[in-house]
Amino acid sequence: MQHRIVVLGAGYTGAIAAGRLARRLRPEDVSITLVNAEPDFVERVRLHQLATGQDLKPRPLGEMFAGTGVRLRLARVTGVDVDRRTVAVTGADGTGELEYDTLVYALGSGWNDQGVPGAAEHAHEITSRAGALRLRERLAGLTAGQPVAVVGGGLTGLEAAAEIAEARPDLDVTLVTRGGLGDWLSAKGRAHVRGVLAGLGVTVHEHTDVTAVAAGHVTTADGATVPAAVTVWTTGFAVHPVARATGLEVTGAGRIVVDRSMRSVSHPDVYAVGDAALATGAGDKPLRMSCASGVPTAWQAADAIAARLTGGKLPKVPLRYFNQCVSLGRKEGLIQYVTADDRAVRAALTGRIAAVYKELVCRGAAWGVANPLLVPAPRRRVVRERADAVSPANAPA
Repeated sequence: MQHRIVVLGAGYTGAIAAGRLARRLRPEDVSITLVNAEPDFVERVRLHQLATGQDLKPRPLGEMFAGTGVRLRLARVTGVDVDRRTVAVTGADGTGELEYDTLVYALGSGWNDQGVPGAAEHAHEITSRAGALRLRERLAGLTAGQPVAVVGGGLTGLEAAAEIAEARPDLDVTLVTRGGLGDWLSAKGRAHVRGVLAGLGVTVHEHTDVTAVAAGHVTTADGATVPAAVTVWTTGFAVHPVARATGLEVTGAGRIVVDRSMRSVSHPDVYAVGDAALATGAGDKPLRMSCASGVPTAWQAADAIAARLTGGKLPKVPLRYFNQCVSLGRKEGLIQYVTADDRAVRAALTGRIAAVYKELVCRGAAWGVANPLLVPAPRRRVVRERADAVSPANAPA
């Protein structure tokens, strides 16, 4: 009987985990089912480009996983029963259940309106393809001189503000950030970001909280208003709500608590990767929600599952950071080098070379998803006694 592995979500982490498992395990020993609501892989790190009118290369999941042994199930996950080891799904073919022996939870995150009044009704998000396409249509309908407010000064906010300002220099783009502009960057990084945004004509409001969003403006904590024919909300991410409704141990924010191998601390037959997991890296600091964090957790989980099923040695690769890659339009970028625990150091790349670097990183990530079987590794046979023994009572540590 095959060991049933079900992977929920085909973003960067879920797709990479499924492909890596297919490369490491023999198809006669395991069945791998990848569940995703959409038929295409979405390059989330490029959604600010999509929103400004650029077309992204189509990446149908069916084509990407053809011949890999991974079975694609187009459906939306509506629930997970960790006691019965089943996943409830609904799709074009109706509702149903999938049984699993090992579950990889990679449903990721979406936008977080932070509960700010009016944000859900009037602001746009770019954490999903659908949201980016709605923003794209709205921006296309704006006329010269109309104001756009980007709320949130993190990586997503910086990229969105720069991309919109570069693509539409006729618009009045404003970035509103709670802290200082790029205050987590090195002095060189901050200066570069400030210079690029100024050159693109972006007005920056620092140390400013947005307390309400309306159809034509945002209101700040001091009662002032910032005009906004379009508001783009980039203040952070909220994890998919399914995990909170299960018996898995989760944080107050709904992230699944995992060990160093990405295994749930409460249910050893469940692994969580990417934004859905609360994983720790260097210095026992929680990894931030990002592609830079997510992809290594997918590698770690897939290799740990393969090792446990085949009797191999568990991976002990440290989860650490090397740099933060920021696109600032198509011609400018910033590569901020960081410590293992994600603190900025003095060194940074700027300008055109940084833009090319970021582009290569994005292409490399997409290539890794699209070519799962080209990862060099031997396929190993599952040790059935060990595979069947993965349970809370006798799971290996």
